[in-house]
Amino acid sequence: MLKELNQVIDYIEESLSADITLEEISRYAGVSDYHFRKIFYYLSGLTLNEYIKNRKLSEANKDLLNNEKVTDVAFKYGYESMDGFTRAFKSWSGFLPSEVAKTGVSKSFPKLSFYIDVKGGQSMDYKIVEMPGFKFAGVSKRISMQFEGVNNAIVELAKSITEEQKDEMHVIQNIEPCEIVNVSYEHDHNFMEDGGYLTHLIGVLTTEENISNLLDVMDVPAYTWAVFPNDGPFPETLQQTYARTYSEWLPVSDYEVIQAPGFSFTKMDKEKDNYAYSEVWMPVRKKG
Repeated sequence: MLKELNQVIDYIEESLSADITLEEISRYAGVSDYHFRKIFYYLSGLTLNEYIKNRKLSEANKDLLNNEKVTDVAFKYGYESMDGFTRAFKSWSGFLPSEVAKTGVSKSFPKLSFYIDVKGGQSMDYKIVEMPGFKFAGVSKRISMQFEGVNNAIVELAKSITEEQKDEMHVIQNIEPCEIVNVSYEHDHNFMEDGGYLTHLIGVLTTEENISNLLDVMDVPAYTWAVFPNDGPFPETLQQTYARTYSEWLPVSDYEVIQAPGFSFTKMDKEKDNYAYSEVWMPVRKKG
């Protein structure tokens, strides 16, 4: 994955003055756009959009130092108006584009390179599970995409589940893991803005064919799953597991993420406050 990440960085560099589409980025990455964005974020600390914007403005700064016209630079890097470019440049650098050539003030944002710095000391447990096809059945809602923190829309979705829906889920639940799971799928993303939506489902795994109309159903083909168990303070430990999966395990493993819904479940410890056992299930395939 590190090789693919650096190839994408090179492609972005070659395309800073051209339209960069999400489809092209995803093709270079070799994984779905959503998963690539998460891997990128966990490794770099930046969203892909933030990185591209910073690189464009950094190169724009160089062009302005070379006395290129502000109007030409703005359009070169995809800004449709002078006002839009001026606001973005001022917010990023702290000074106006017109001040660069006159005063020589400058700000830069260098190209990224990805590598793994192995510091050791903390292992990461996982197992590979082959699963037959099944269904997710539960209650779902289209919600805004969020990379960090508690998503209040998911909290509200959980509160909205009726007792009748809970009973239906309990009746049809017949495949491991026999837990209430959280599933995210059908992600979209406006590539040039930090926005977009996904469908989130809270439900169970089942192989039943006759499922109540009270529940939303999604068919899942047979997949290979990488499973990451964890226990500790909640939700920090679960969030750290997601982060380490993308930043540590995926780049060096023999597996790659496929474009399919992953899921997780959490069992709160009744004896300890804010302490839980969780599992993250990620659909994967062998590289090559």
